[in-house]
Amino acid sequence: MKLTWSSQRARQLFGVLHSEALRSFVMAFTMVFIFISSVTAQTISDDSLKRLTFEQKLGAQVSMGLPFRDENGNVVKLGEYFGKKPVILVLGYYGCPMLCTFVLNGMIGSLQDIPWEIGDQFEVVNVSIDPRETPALAAAKKKNYVRRYGRHDASQGWHFLTGDESSIKRLADEVGFGYAYDERVKEFAHPSGLVILTAKGTVSRYLSGVVYSTAELDAALKDAARDKVGSPIQKLFLLCFHYSPVTGKYATAVMIGVRATGIFTLLWIGKIVAGSFRHKTKTVHEAAGAPSKTG
Repeated sequence: MKLTWSSQRARQLFGVLHSEALRSFVMAFTMVFIFISSVTAQTISDDSLKRLTFEQKLGAQVSMGLPFRDENGNVVKLGEYFGKKPVILVLGYYGCPMLCTFVLNGMIGSLQDIPWEIGDQFEVVNVSIDPRETPALAAAKKKNYVRRYGRHDASQGWHFLTGDESSIKRLADEVGFGYAYDERVKEFAHPSGLVILTAKGTVSRYLSGVVYSTAELDAALKDAARDKVGSPIQKLFLLCFHYSPVTGKYATAVMIGVRATGIFTLLWIGKIVAGSFRHKTKTVHEAAGAPSKTG
């Protein structure tokens, strides 16, 4: 059997790499543009801004006895999802019009590129910060995201919980997740990010923003599996994603940081994509010019 790399095949692969790089860049640009273009020069109070921070409580312990309801409406204790595997905790709400979707899509994109799988080596627990949301809504979200993840049957390892205000607030406080509700438009403002916990329920690491490095997420899960507590991450990125979808406002000082960080993030992502694209293109060209093999 004779295997050859034709120039046509090389061009096809080149086209695929170009499409992937372009898609990644467009997605990154769109995300940054949404945040930057929504910023106004208006201010919010310091108290409101403080409630929207993501305080890093590394080494903190979550309360295993907190009651919630799973996507089937069953009363469960938080501790039921711990004990054997590390856990990715995602706080947000299922009716969120913007930020929560970015968080989950970013998480799925990274999880699809790591060897470990939901339900096998780790669990994912989504908890709604809106006490009015129902198990039915949680079940609909679970069905959508499990299908999007696309790896075997992740439904046994990915859980979407709802609960009363006391349980939600207690858990949010324990992991440092600040949030605020705007009565005028009936929406929550909150930070973005993931909390990685050990099987014992200890906060091991935080990942901020809505785009997560595959290598960092993979390393965070493996550290948590070894009961290792990581180091604090850059606070700036957490603050820069403290956009209020409710009011469209940032504090004036933070607004400048948002613009600068948004531009820096776009350029940084573009540099990575371009570098990866050049490396893969070189590999394709080298493969295309490789001598034929027989077998």
